[in-house]
Amino acid sequence: MKAIFEAINSVFDFIGPLSDLLWEFPTNLEWYANLPLIGNLSLAIIVLVGSGLFFSFKLGFVQVTNFKKGVKILTTKRETQTGISPLASFFLSTAMRVGPGNIIGVTGAIAVGGPGALFWMWISAFFGMATAYMEATLAQIFKEKKDDEFVGGLSFYGRKLLGNKVWIGIFLSVLYILYALCCLPAQGFNVVSSVGRMAEVVTGSSIDTTSIFYYIVGGILILMTAIVAFGGIKKVTKWTDKMVPAMAVVYVITVIVLILINFKTVPYFFKAVFVGAFKPEAFFGGVFGTVLAQGVKRGLMSNEAGQGTITMSAAASDADHPCEQGMVASLGVFLDTIVICTLTGFVVVMAQCWNGPNAEAWALMDKLPKFTESVATLTPGTALNAVMSFLVSLCFGLFAYTTMLGMISFSEISANRISTSKTCINIVRVLGLFVAAFGIVCNIAGLELGNLWAFSDLGNILIVYFNVPIVFIGAKYVFRATKHYKKNDGTPFTSKVIGRDDCTYWDEKAEK
Repeated sequence: MKAIFEAINSVFDFIGPLSDLLWEFPTNLEWYANLPLIGNLSLAIIVLVGSGLFFSFKLGFVQVTNFKKGVKILTTKRETQTGISPLASFFLSTAMRVGPGNIIGVTGAIAVGGPGALFWMWISAFFGMATAYMEATLAQIFKEKKDDEFVGGLSFYGRKLLGNKVWIGIFLSVLYILYALCCLPAQGFNVVSSVGRMAEVVTGSSIDTTSIFYYIVGGILILMTAIVAFGGIKKVTKWTDKMVPAMAVVYVITVIVLILINFKTVPYFFKAVFVGAFKPEAFFGGVFGTVLAQGVKRGLMSNEAGQGTITMSAAASDADHPCEQGMVASLGVFLDTIVICTLTGFVVVMAQCWNGPNAEAWALMDKLPKFTESVATLTPGTALNAVMSFLVSLCFGLFAYTTMLGMISFSEISANRISTSKTCINIVRVLGLFVAAFGIVCNIAGLELGNLWAFSDLGNILIVYFNVPIVFIGAKYVFRATKHYKKNDGTPFTSKVIGRDDCTYWDEKAEK
């Protein structure tokens, strides 16, 4: 078994360097790296943050001006006969956004750049809210109706904006499916790891990964995922409607309890963040080391604004106007980074493991143990330590599981751009389950296939470089749709509003 895994790992030796090359370009060129300040900013950083800045100004900082409107849309109860509600879409997108990276990524950011990293996370998220608005609105504008559901997202608006060529839609669909397949092993691995950790906390003893316990957990996990995934997007949203609020509430309460217990160090947290933010090492650590310890690979990707990987859930919503879902998507970025990631930051910074007497030993730990060690530091020698460790592991597992569900369901939606046949959709579902199961087997074998995990980094950057230019191409249509929405003159949204003639669903809706 070990020989097989090592062989697989060696086959993909080239993936890590290739991913790093694309993420670091052109900082890996000596002449560029020697430029003051900008020489530390990769093209990926410039593209993502620059896009957020541009869209924020062009939209009049819609993430601020329409924040209350977005909350109102979420809290307004409504029944939908087709598609899913904006709130259900919000929960589905949050299932993808709020993943294990919200815990281990922030921990890695602080380990690399100090507490000041959090400040730059907030800045990147603020502008990322505008990018998320753009993507989600495009997904709504060009969504299509399939039976009693809506399908859409990157592969759909990409095809329409690039000449409505079939091969473009298929290419973008395959790109997303490959991206999801590259990320799924880590999610399966993380879910099983978290369940094992919870069992160890309850029993007070370590459990070998090769024990029957892990096989049973792995089998149940795949069975549960299959039952949900094969139920279609509406069944997935029924689960995420329940799981996302639950995991968010549990995590928020857990961290708030830790903050209250250590309330005397709260002033230290804010001082450390704001003072550290303007030190060069903290600045670059914050931008390059935010999530999953690979710098901006995870930092700006914690909320996935700019990737187009959350647009499938935006398209699935039965919104009254495309811009409404744009506001909802913007709130998703706020929840992911400004709320969840900040709470993680409180734990790590207040614990001060990153600069304490055992800082060197802490720095050598993996990212999740870094976080659990921080939790232990905030509850020394108390029974509360076991409770907190259990709850943190529970949240980590739920974050990974909902991400896994989201990736499989979004792959299904993308597959509709290739073929709407049940055979095609089921093949994509089975592939997702198989790859997730592969991650579980890796856990049982006690192996982390680092080179294979690097596929997710490669998928991230490739999607960014394809999605962002497409969003710019479609930007004028979002600006026109936004102008129409703000005008609020009672006229329905149609193709003519944005100067096109191919927004079929919206035209048909207006005629009814």
